[in-house]
Amino acid sequence: MKLEQDDNLLIAAGQAVLRGETAENGPINASKAAKFSRPLAFLFAIACGLAVANVYFAPPLLDAIADSFGMSHATSGLIVSISQVGYGIGLLLIVPLGDLIDRRRLIAGQSVLSALALLAVCFAPTSFALLVAMASIGLLAVVTQALVAYAAGLAKPYERGQVVGIITSGIVLGILLARTIAGTMADLAGWRSVYAVSAVLTLVIAGLLFHFLPRNEAKRAKIAYLQLMKSVFSLFVEEPVLRIRAVIAMFIFADITMLLTPLVLPLGAPPFSLSHTQIGLFGLAGAAGALAASKAGGWADRGHAQRTTGIALAIMLLSWVPIAFMQSSLWFLIIGVVTIDFALQAVHVSNQSLIYRVRPEAQSRLTAGYMIFYSIGSAAGSLGSTLIYAYAGWAGVSLAGAGISLLALIFWVMTRHLTPSDAINRQG
Repeated sequence: MKLEQDDNLLIAAGQAVLRGETAENGPINASKAAKFSRPLAFLFAIACGLAVANVYFAPPLLDAIADSFGMSHATSGLIVSISQVGYGIGLLLIVPLGDLIDRRRLIAGQSVLSALALLAVCFAPTSFALLVAMASIGLLAVVTQALVAYAAGLAKPYERGQVVGIITSGIVLGILLARTIAGTMADLAGWRSVYAVSAVLTLVIAGLLFHFLPRNEAKRAKIAYLQLMKSVFSLFVEEPVLRIRAVIAMFIFADITMLLTPLVLPLGAPPFSLSHTQIGLFGLAGAAGALAASKAGGWADRGHAQRTTGIALAIMLLSWVPIAFMQSSLWFLIIGVVTIDFALQAVHVSNQSLIYRVRPEAQSRLTAGYMIFYSIGSAAGSLGSTLIYAYAGWAGVSLAGAGISLLALIFWVMTRHLTPSDAINRQG
């Protein structure tokens, strides 16, 4: 029954997309919708999953890529963190354009450029060229957030959290499959093959998106590009919900990259000596995150965003206990990955469902502001984790991750009275 409701939500959103309806020209009305095919629904899901996967191919390949260019394990985190830096820049410079120009051309154009960046990684001759190409992949992968903001603008207020949850579920699956597929392909044909295949698929998706996304959207606000960029920072000053939830995002994504980025190093070394394929399979252990993404939005819609956030942050902190004992048994790692990913997605979806209610006319800029902090956290976690692992081993990584989780929980406790999220939810 629940799956049928989720399908109806996704179909209603897709029907409105085909008609070019946005938050500016009216909410979704499923009763007025035209027929929407399942292949088109899968197209949106695949587009989001593939775009985000391009950023997450690197972690399980970190040792192989670093060896190819003679990089030490201590500095290999740059391969991941530089893409997160590019992602942050893209959030600021590209995502807000969704409030200004035709999203169809913007999304399709980003996809084409992403394919070129993937090819640049595939054929990179030096470590410098590799890092530039990785930064470009991150810069252009923000197309995912353009799609999320678009969906949030199309949804009815009381459905927005659930719709965002459905879209986020697709993104989570893209992240998880990226690790598994990258590991398998690296064992079969080398790490460069991962980026070559993804480039071809991304070009195909770009063509399909350009063909099927709506050709005519409502008129956009007439504002200069520099003013548009400035307004992103203005939203931080004006909206406490955005400020607080963005900082929480910074903590939780620093926490998850603290775990995932260096994971290949102990798993690939004795006593485990796992192949890239086997290491990639650990990504599937986080499938519970997809479940959290689809459920947490509904909880937020019913006025439980604060409670969901607090419980999930506590779970993230406790997850580091079994993770710290990974050397004793890989089952401890599996338990930790499942719980930390579940908690991460629950907080992330709760955050998004709240900030998208603040300024319906500025969905893309709200997304940019929020996700910039996500990128800062991810970049810091990626770089810091490999440095900590090089000097303090897995115990040091686990202690740092638990510390970040504790800071996030303390911050939430200190600021929860400043964001009356339950009242915001009920207004929807």
